Amino acid sequence: MKENKQLTSDNSRRKFLKNSLTAFAGIYILPRHVLGGRGFIAPSDKLLIAGIGAGGKGQSDLANFYKSGKAEIAFLCDVDDKRSLASRTAFPKAKYYKDYREMLEKEHQYFDAVSVSTPDHNHAVQTMAAMQLGKHVYVQKPLTHDIYEARMLTEAVDKYKVVAQMGNQGASGDGVRQMREWYNAGIIGDAHTVYIFTDRPVWPQGIAWPAQKSTVPSTLDWNLWLGTAPQKDYVDKLVPFNWRGWWDYGTGALGDMGCHLIEPAFRTLELGYPTEAECSVGSVYVDEFKRGYFPDGCPPSSHVILKFKGKKHKPDIKMHWMDGGIQPERPEELLANEPFGDGGNAVLIIGTKGKMMCSTYGANPKLLPLSKMEQVHVPQTIARVPNGADGHYAQWVEAAIAGYGSDAANNLSSPFSIAGPLTETILMGNLAIRSFDIRKPRATDATKFDYPGRYTKLLWDGPNMKVTNFDDANQFVKRQYREGWSLGV
Repeated sequence: MKENKQLTSDNSRRKFLKNSLTAFAGIYILPRHVLGGRGFIAPSDKLLIAGIGAGGKGQSDLANFYKSGKAEIAFLCDVDDKRSLASRTAFPKAKYYKDYREMLEKEHQYFDAVSVSTPDHNHAVQTMAAMQLGKHVYVQKPLTHDIYEARMLTEAVDKYKVVAQMGNQGASGDGVRQMREWYNAGIIGDAHTVYIFTDRPVWPQGIAWPAQKSTVPSTLDWNLWLGTAPQKDYVDKLVPFNWRGWWDYGTGALGDMGCHLIEPAFRTLELGYPTEAECSVGSVYVDEFKRGYFPDGCPPSSHVILKFKGKKHKPDIKMHWMDGGIQPERPEELLANEPFGDGGNAVLIIGTKGKMMCSTYGANPKLLPLSKMEQVHVPQTIARVPNGADGHYAQWVEAAIAGYGSDAANNLSSPFSIAGPLTETILMGNLAIRSFDIRKPRATDATKFDYPGRYTKLLWDGPNMKVTNFDDANQFVKRQYREGWSLGV
């Protein structure tokens, strides 16, 4: 009898839902989960996406989802009316919000997935809020601003049973797959050293926070843009790009380019959490004799060394990261005029039997010396993503349509199970950089300072997210959000 009552209740619910959806059909395209749950093919067979961040990179992300032919842009959210104008023009039927929290609260039943393309400091709270509603998520790199945030988002995927991908499109490219095939075939032997460099930053770093505040543009909601970050006055040119050089918002050159450049080595060598980190940073001089001290901002250049334990009796691996135009010595196998990577950026992996390199996004992989390219032929063992790096967006759209636990979802190029630890590795490098400038007044003379984090090797307990030999560094593992903001875990 109880079972029959339940069936009657279910039938009544379906009838009510059907009538309700008919009424709404003229207002909204209906999302897949409303029409029938996971796996149901909606009449349009489209993934309905809400975009948090609709200008700049957000604009191109949304355009690429739509270009897949299997997605509709149902809602748009951006704190800057001017920056979002192009997306609002391209998708005039998409309802527009400025506060993502209002959009999620009011409209969550009318979309399936969320794209997050905002400054680094707000990635985690926006992504977690969407995941907690059961929405699939696509998040621009780096996944998060802090190590703790990356761990929480990684764990949330299985908790909320969503399909999640980070926006480092090179992970879907052919290049990293070619490098993995060479490495798995033993062409360069066992890797022991990796050099990675970039010509970034191309925004100001190593400078003092501007002393003069500026007028907030009329199109920008400054309070919403700040989000989790501390309350500060608006300064000229911080938005839309120069925020990357300030620790309150960005993650510097390493955070910006690390996901594109470290990923090929991280994936090819199957790296886990680093065990050690050390660094040196470039100096800025405010006058002829005095070095600038600007802890609010990222340094103009850095050299970070991360160590990873070797697996299965293989050697430990040292990874060198260099930014600000610093480059390692050219491989001796390269001729004088042969390009090292793409010139400004490169990845070099050195093994016991040889070397290989690639450019940004894992593109243009090469064995060294280059003559080896004509001699080595390794069979393809790793499936390619249709359209390579350009197919990164469509890959996630199709996986989200297939649903959590599907073959498509389990074969994403940059799922959080990989993107999370990769982001933690990158942010561990930033933790070392930030520790470099921790200063304390001397007990004997408060006008002079010591810098206990400089030239110190940080020992990292990855599973527990903790520096074990210099506790002051742990303040950068998890930051304090501005009052009123929370990750919700």
